[in-house]
Amino acid sequence: MLNDPRTVRITGDDTAAVFRRADDVEAETNAARRPADHQGKPIPEAYVWCNLTSGNGSRALWLLLLPFMVVNLAHWMRPTVSDNRKPAVRLYGLLVRLAGLTLTVLLVAAACEVALDLAVWQCAGTAACAQEHSWLGFLSPAVSDGGWWSQPGRRLALAALVPAALTGLLWYLSHRTWSAYESQRPRPRENEPEEETSRAGLGRPGFWYGRRLVARLRVAHTAAGLLTIAAAVGAAAARYDREAGGPAALDVLGWALNGSFVLGAVFVLWVVCSRGRSEQRLDQQLDAALVRRLPLGSLALLVLTFVYAGWSRPGWRSDHRLSGGGTAFGTIALVECLLVIALGVVAHVLYRARPDPRTAMRGLAGPAVAMLACALGGVMSGGVSQRVADWLDGTGGTIAGPPVLLTWQASVIPPLLLVVVVLVGWLARRTVVLRRTETAAVERAYEDEPKDETTTRRIASIRAMASLTDRAPRIIGITSVVTLILGGLAVAGALATGDAPGEAAHGTYPVVQGAAETAQALGSWLIGVGFILFVTWGRRAYKDQTARRTIGILWDVGTFWPRAAHPFAPPCYAERAVPDLTWRIAGWTRATGGRLVLSGHSQGSVLAAAAAWQLEPAVRKRVALLTYGSPLERLYGRWFPAHFGPEALTGLHRDVDCWRNLYRATDPIGGPMRLPGDCGPEVDREALEDPLAYCRSEKHPLPAPILGHSDYQADPVFAEEREKLLARLRPDVPAPRPGTDPEEPEGGPRTEPPPV
Repeated sequence: MLNDPRTVRITGDDTAAVFRRADDVEAETNAARRPADHQGKPIPEAYVWCNLTSGNGSRALWLLLLPFMVVNLAHWMRPTVSDNRKPAVRLYGLLVRLAGLTLTVLLVAAACEVALDLAVWQCAGTAACAQEHSWLGFLSPAVSDGGWWSQPGRRLALAALVPAALTGLLWYLSHRTWSAYESQRPRPRENEPEEETSRAGLGRPGFWYGRRLVARLRVAHTAAGLLTIAAAVGAAAARYDREAGGPAALDVLGWALNGSFVLGAVFVLWVVCSRGRSEQRLDQQLDAALVRRLPLGSLALLVLTFVYAGWSRPGWRSDHRLSGGGTAFGTIALVECLLVIALGVVAHVLYRARPDPRTAMRGLAGPAVAMLACALGGVMSGGVSQRVADWLDGTGGTIAGPPVLLTWQASVIPPLLLVVVVLVGWLARRTVVLRRTETAAVERAYEDEPKDETTTRRIASIRAMASLTDRAPRIIGITSVVTLILGGLAVAGALATGDAPGEAAHGTYPVVQGAAETAQALGSWLIGVGFILFVTWGRRAYKDQTARRTIGILWDVGTFWPRAAHPFAPPCYAERAVPDLTWRIAGWTRATGGRLVLSGHSQGSVLAAAAAWQLEPAVRKRVALLTYGSPLERLYGRWFPAHFGPEALTGLHRDVDCWRNLYRATDPIGGPMRLPGDCGPEVDREALEDPLAYCRSEKHPLPAPILGHSDYQADPVFAEEREKLLARLRPDVPAPRPGTDPEEPEGGPRTEPPPV
């Protein structure tokens, strides 16, 4: 329909809008004037939301926020729980928010490492390095002949503007994207019964409006970033004042600033630990005083630290590494490991209370994903530091380089990749085994057709590869466990030896020494090249449709959920899309008295379900769902059981008028809903044939393609199922469900034909 030149936009903007054909718009206008004359065909319309998740090439920079998005996903992956487990649920959310806070501190600390330590402390403080990089000449005591900016404290204060600008940019992007994407208020509900707001999480009035929590987390993370910068600058100056026996006033001010940093950190932790999110009601409050004062107070403390560090200290010299960097990165890594372990314990307790065999990784998906988020943050921060150090040290051996821990973290990448290669080999072997099984299934499905081994093998191979999606929990679980072990070993090795892996292995067996040196060199190279490929591939993904499809699944899933754990994650498009759909559905049904078929493909089916949950019960009874290629159970139900588990999907089936789901065995994303009891066959149709024709015939003279996840509407079954849903909705009173009484919708019987 969107390729039809007669299609026009009837509501919305350039970001997301509803489209219809021009003649259908005229038909609805005539129906509004003469309802009795309009008993024709249904009116199709499409809600287009692709610009919420894609756009120009600059959005590839959002990939730099990938660790924040991944840790935010972990927040929504908790197992299904009962009401008596609410304290454990709150603890689960708290641990994820704290893990997200450590990622912000890690990012800012990495920026401080690059700007403060590597650039102005080590390189500018070394004559050979400063001469090689002329842009640092005015900061070098040797090159500038003791210029005003050459004192270490002033250099640090000036360089601190770089991480401060990064923190300000993150705050600005979070604020701007919230205004552009997530500021749309859901439809208000009047006299909503308590049972309606507590049955399904996505149906609660305040679920898609997290303004208050995002604002609180945004100022807390911004303050944490500014405090990290202030601590890096102030601690260095205070350390010199204590050791050199400088003026007593400066020593006292240094102690006072250090105490202020601690108090600020405690206050930030208090803000992060506060819930600040209400899903049971549409929370329109905003902690205005906190939102204004916390970042301004942190900024004022940072400025005071700059003044303190810039005070004249003629005898201060910079040599070796800036003290405290290794301790800071080691502390962050240790805290992240402890948070992930604690999160795993809480998730296991929640899962044991209500076990579900379909839940991914037995409820440990959230901790595993949080571990991967921390690993991504470590790799990205370590990669930037290592590349900058190699660039500055072009003359060879002029600077000490980044902290030893970052080198150890880079060195564990080769063994981690080796594990990934083994897992890929296991998947390949599993594909071969599954292909044999699918070959027999394909022969049975097309037993009346002439046998063609090439066609059978091709169909069986695609079916086998599509089924590998269900093995993702095992891959992610093993990868996260190995990452946790290797990360712990890296921290232990750095703390125990104080040297890089190659230097620490000197004097050991030649094999061990060679492996350590190889891992260190290869890890440093991989971490730099990987970071560059990460950015360039992300930009290509927004220009190339094929590349976009490759990462589109993760991106659509990651940005579907509200920013409840990290405010700097990419914006949640569903906080715009779901209110759009609910306003359109409710407004149309009330204005025309009609009913409608709400159909959705792939991620669109998830938005359709979320919108249906948000509707009032009377409106929901006028809606039929048609989903195809849907990941509702196969992906969301397994990985996000608290919101898309069997109980939630069964409740959705009960609340809407009717629901049919179409899927293919060749589809790697969509699948059946697997609802228990009689609900399953009522919702799921048997897997569609793919391809539609096994071989050439008079009806299909040309070879039929294997469609997989695309072009469901090309299958005649789609039109057949849609007509059945339309026929069910056309009577004055919706047809009764098996075993239930007919229920008349609010406002009396309606005869208006529904749109699709």
